[in-house]
Amino acid sequence: MASAKLARYLPSMPRVLVVDAQAPDPSAIAEAVQVLRSGGLVAMPTETVYGLAARVFDEHAVARIYAVKGRPAHHPLIAHVEGEAQARLLAASWPERASRLAQAFWPGPLTIVLDRAASVPAAVAGGGPSIAIRAPSHPVALALLAALGEPLAAPSANRFQGLSPTTAQHVIKELDDAVELVLDAGPCEAGIESTVVDLRGPRPRVLRPGALDLAALRHVLPDVEAPGGAVRGEETRASPGMEARHYAPRARLILADTWEEARRIAYGLAGTGARVGLVTYEKRTTSVPEKYVLARSLPRDPTQYARLLYRTLHDLDDAGVDAIVVQGVPHEEAWWAVSDRLRRGSTE
Repeated sequence: MASAKLARYLPSMPRVLVVDAQAPDPSAIAEAVQVLRSGGLVAMPTETVYGLAARVFDEHAVARIYAVKGRPAHHPLIAHVEGEAQARLLAASWPERASRLAQAFWPGPLTIVLDRAASVPAAVAGGGPSIAIRAPSHPVALALLAALGEPLAAPSANRFQGLSPTTAQHVIKELDDAVELVLDAGPCEAGIESTVVDLRGPRPRVLRPGALDLAALRHVLPDVEAPGGAVRGEETRASPGMEARHYAPRARLILADTWEEARRIAYGLAGTGARVGLVTYEKRTTSVPEKYVLARSLPRDPTQYARLLYRTLHDLDDAGVDAIVVQGVPHEEAWWAVSDRLRRGSTE
């Protein structure tokens, strides 16, 4: 078992513990529990992205999550639980469909939306009547939940509407010392957020496509409805990630239909003196020097592409590009989650 390694203290940096992703050191988990019980925030890895965690029933700590992220109060958080038994305590009722989904996909990248129990602070739900719940599969997150013995509210550990973090370094870059402790277990496996399914209506409905694909969902709930549109204004959301603009890099993100169009746009911008990132899934050579266009090729597989997408966009942001041109992905159901993130990230 790897021991936790305490990173050096540096100005404007949180305390960082490097932990084994498969066998987290109990002492690191115990320290994180102590931080949470004292009202602090802990950035923890999940199989999707890094989350900014506070105890669900600690209203002051939950309020700090909103403040740290710059998140509007009507945007709900996701409650993370060990499993179905703990999840039932957060919901006003637990339908049979919820048990079917939990048994099939928990722990894993599926979030279930139900009516909120009266005991759950309204702030966790963005002031709304619902609650979004999931059981993460990452060993570090599960160890933390088990040691704490209660649910955690944990949105992505980044600033509101920005790129989600898939490494501890992304968290530190985004939040600096606004979080008391970061558990660094390396890159997240899925690299994209959970799929969110609303079970409150007559038919289950996907509110946000994510790491669990629709084909798998339909094996369990054949009548599940596909994702809808964005929510605008001050309307209370039932799920995170429903904004028209979300998951956006600092650089302007431009979508192109084809490789040729992406290349043309990137070259045109470079010709004006801009520094440009070019992201494709087709490996073709370019003749523009790297100092003008930073070309990155991702796998032509939706799961592998999703795993590397945010990391690639973070890297291009860190390189100081002015714009990122992305070749549009295939118009296929397996690519819906990736397509959703690119579309929201490119919305002005």
